[in-house]
Amino acid sequence: MDASDLRIFEAVARLGGINRAAADLNTVQSNVTTRLRLLEEELGARLFDRGSRGVALTAAGQRLLPYAYRVRDEIDNARRAVADDGVPRGPMTIGSLETTTAIRLSPILAAYVASNPDVDVTLRADTTTELIQSVLQRGLEGAFVCGPVHHPELIEETIFREELVVMAPPSSRSLEFLLSQSNLRIVVLRAGCSYRQRLEDILARRGVVGLRLLEFGTLEAIFGCVAAGLGVSLLPRALVGPVLRHGRVSIHALPASEAMVETVFIRRRDGYLSSALSAFLQQVRSSTALAEAAE
Repeated sequence: MDASDLRIFEAVARLGGINRAAADLNTVQSNVTTRLRLLEEELGARLFDRGSRGVALTAAGQRLLPYAYRVRDEIDNARRAVADDGVPRGPMTIGSLETTTAIRLSPILAAYVASNPDVDVTLRADTTTELIQSVLQRGLEGAFVCGPVHHPELIEETIFREELVVMAPPSSRSLEFLLSQSNLRIVVLRAGCSYRQRLEDILARRGVVGLRLLEFGTLEAIFGCVAAGLGVSLLPRALVGPVLRHGRVSIHALPASEAMVETVFIRRRDGYLSSALSAFLQQVRSSTALAEAAE
């Protein structure tokens, strides 16, 4: 068994079929079939169940798959390390919460791109849950998420600290008044949003449970619905500020134990830290330190 055997095995498992794997690997079906058969004979175990709709991993195949991923990733890391001469260049794909992008990242990315014109940056916005999974599955080099995360396969570094506030319609007099309303709804991003879960926990501690949800995909939609009196939300104070100044919403402060939240940057512990990502993290740390010194 060698790395090429595992590469073929991983492609078949990932794509669910020998023909699709052959096309992905730029080879012929007979080669993939033969290599799989020889691998199964060497290991003394059947790795796939064959059917009319493709193949499915056996229990033995499922046990082998993490090792195939690991070998694939180490080979990719080795190639990147050889090609990386210390000058930031090439693709860099990271993820972020939409709120973090809106509040913090725009000026940081602008400065980074200006200093590193040979880096092609891709930024994907998603929920904390989805971003963590993407980093674990190596779809992202790293991501800004709501912390703490505490995962053994991840390195996390606290980057930003935010104060969360309850955002309510402009007529809301107090948080207590809001909680007394029988038709209270929460206006949130989709499942997996850390602020959504935190708001539900905050309200549950005050005896408010079983709330109806209004779920949206963008912050603009959330602002509009809260301003229209359809419900309340939980967002960083820095993000609500511009909307508040126009009188569209009201905000209600929370105790520090409930209000303060950390945004952390996560990456795989065994992942390759490219020159591009290393330079980006240096830019983030420098910009954050300057912002904190100015406050």
